[in-house]
Amino acid sequence: MAMPLPQELLRRKRDGLALGEAEIRSLVAGIADGRLCDAQVGAFAMAVCLRGMDDDETLALTLAMRDSGARLDWRDAGLHGPVLDKHSTGGVGDCTSLLLGPLVAACGGHVPMLSGRGLGHTGGTLDKLEAIPGYDTAPSNERLCRVVREAGVAIVGASADLAPADRRLYAIRDVTATVESTPLIVASILSKKLAASPDALVLDVKAGSGATLPDRAQARALADRLVAVARAAGLPASALLTDMSQPLATAVGNALELRLVLRLLRGERAEPRLLAVTLALGVEMLLQGRLASDRADAERRLRDALSSGRAAERFARMVALLGGPRDLLEREDAHLADAPCIAPVFPLQEGVVAAIDARALGLTVVALGGGRSRAGARIDPRVGLARIAAIGTRVGRDAPLAWVHAADADALPQAAQRLRAAFRLADHGEAPPLIHGRLATAETPTRTATA
Repeated sequence: MAMPLPQELLRRKRDGLALGEAEIRSLVAGIADGRLCDAQVGAFAMAVCLRGMDDDETLALTLAMRDSGARLDWRDAGLHGPVLDKHSTGGVGDCTSLLLGPLVAACGGHVPMLSGRGLGHTGGTLDKLEAIPGYDTAPSNERLCRVVREAGVAIVGASADLAPADRRLYAIRDVTATVESTPLIVASILSKKLAASPDALVLDVKAGSGATLPDRAQARALADRLVAVARAAGLPASALLTDMSQPLATAVGNALELRLVLRLLRGERAEPRLLAVTLALGVEMLLQGRLASDRADAERRLRDALSSGRAAERFARMVALLGGPRDLLEREDAHLADAPCIAPVFPLQEGVVAAIDARALGLTVVALGGGRSRAGARIDPRVGLARIAAIGTRVGRDAPLAWVHAADADALPQAAQRLRAAFRLADHGEAPPLIHGRLATAETPTRTATA
């Protein structure tokens, strides 16, 4: 029987009817090969956003988008350990990927971490890595496999032939107010991850003022859906619901966050919130990959990989293999430029930080030039915020809210105004727990190895 015309399928979804697997595959094929025009793709995204999709539809959409392009085969790449990946729903001052990938690689995992760019107020891992001169965030699949084989980790973007339907659909969602649709979020995340063929996936779903979904109940619902669809697609997955009520690190900005991670890898800096979330995600990854006997053993292995310098060595090897400088860890100042204007911002009155609008801090960095206010805009990796006061910290005339790193002096007054407005001061303040909950599938990976 002939497939209905695209406009007929769009009408049915507009009216709240469920689409069958073959019908969804037909639409996705049209998105990937251009048979559906931008108006039709936008209509599809809006219909799904308004009418939703049931579990069967969401799974069908995810698998169809996965199958719209190539799939990686790690057995052909000669890997002999578990292939593990992590995805975050986005936050502010969240540079866990830069630390987590090398840590897990140093413990025996293979980590091809397909990452993204900043979106709105949230920072992007690829933007942070592009602060490194020469670093190739878009290698060929062959180079990606070689880097993962030799360094154990490669943090890069998805190539154009992985889930191309998602690439087009996401670009249209971004300009049609349909980014927040849960079925579309699930399909976008998991289609790329499934195309990369990991043995297991760990999801970091964030809630709080700096998250894409600030409401904890909505974030929990998204985590539930992600884990359920991953399980139905045959991918073992677990999810942590983590706090984003304040920046995860004490710096926000591409080169600033990268510098912070380099100092952590060298053992020169303490970032307790960032390290705690990174270790929690790392424990999930090691357990999924059968690289540790229990949670205590997994955390011990991760801490040893950090303190021994093995994680730093993995990071340095990854950077060099992807075209970056071989001495980045030893000579970061020779490769990462500082912003020309750096100044502290003090509060107008003394007090204890009781709450932070983390989204506002992310937008402050965007306004400084550290993010994109329009598609295709260039990013200044030097700018951002550093030494950000955490919830519970006393601030005043001698204790600033943060230090602004700006491209010129003219940007400082507006950044200071935005910064002061993002902090609420009181007599006391207490941060919420970093981990709000955990969800997991029952399956385990098929390829195993020992660390």
